[in-house]
Amino acid sequence: MHRIYRSHILICTGSGCPGAPMIVEALKEELIKRKLENEVRIVQIGCPGFCSKGPLMIIYPEGILYCEISPDDVPEIVEETIIKGRTVKRLLYKDPIAAQLVTHYSEIPFYKKQKRVILKNCGFIDPENIDEYIAEGGYEALGKALFEMSPENVIEEIKKSGLRGRGGAGFPTGLKWEFTKNARGEKKYIICNFKMTYS
Repeated sequence: MHRIYRSHILICTGSGCPGAPMIVEALKEELIKRKLENEVRIVQIGCPGFCSKGPLMIIYPEGILYCEISPDDVPEIVEETIIKGRTVKRLLYKDPIAAQLVTHYSEIPFYKKQKRVILKNCGFIDPENIDEYIAEGGYEALGKALFEMSPENVIEEIKKSGLRGRGGAGFPTGLKWEFTKNARGEKKYIICNFKMTYS
């Protein structure tokens, strides 16, 4: 049975949030010190995409976003937000145009106009926890492709999606799969190549 927590503290551990592991450790220590480790869950998340303001922390269920935090901020966050239910104003995002503090993650202009599709769970679930991925619908499309669709239907779906290779030609993936399926011979091989680039 899964434990129910009254708060979830999400901490970005992406490369745009340097020092995040130290924040996680400081938070663990502070929660133990305050005897809150069974009430508050720490979730290390992938990058929610606001790297210029990292390290980031999002506290749920309120949806409070704290920016540019450090381990030194942790005791105040636990005292003010987790225990007393107040925000730490100096850690909130300040909208440079409206010159106002923004408390909630969903109200930040950077996120307001976004409709995430592929990365909709990035920054909200633990990327190393398969149960969280499955709970959010992970592998549903794979299950459908394996157990509900014919190979021809899968290829048609990929063709309709417009998915293309990332190489210079941008060749349609559905066509590649169709060519492979229609190739002569009993045994068929798919070779996958990739190139890692660092900027």
